[in-house]
Amino acid sequence: MELRSGCPINLSVEVLGDKWSLVVLRDIMFGNHRSYGELLGKSLEGIATNILASRLKRLVAEGLLTAAADPAHKQRTNYSLTEKAIQLVPVMAALSAWGTRFLPVSPDLAARARVMEEGGPALLTDFMEELRHLHLGAPPPERSALAQMDAAYRAAAKGARK
Repeated sequence: MELRSGCPINLSVEVLGDKWSLVVLRDIMFGNHRSYGELLGKSLEGIATNILASRLKRLVAEGLLTAAADPAHKQRTNYSLTEKAIQLVPVMAALSAWGTRFLPVSPDLAARARVMEEGGPALLTDFMEELRHLHLGAPPPERSALAQMDAAYRAAAKGARK
């Protein structure tokens, strides 16, 4: 890849700045969707098959994801976050907080962002440890930040249906 400059913002945008890369990483981080089929079928935004395939290939090439054959289903590939991707958690939290403050988000989908913002650095650290457990085989964390975020989402979604 030919680089336009050595600016850290430019270089980051070259890797993550397209319309779908952060959405794919979000679905793997927060939804624990690991296969192409899960990512395609559970995408809130309705990503096209060719775009998903392209983004997964690019994210693997950039070292943000690894791809491995699913031992239970030989024709399926499972994707895992790398440490490089896990280090994006604070960036994702900041984007979520900014979007929640300034954009017309739905309350249920903003619930995780609010938990992350209220939980501060300690919750983000716990979430990163949990992702290391889920994706890199590290020991399990003492508490599940993902469970805390999912509970807030479910409660907000339940309130929205009333």
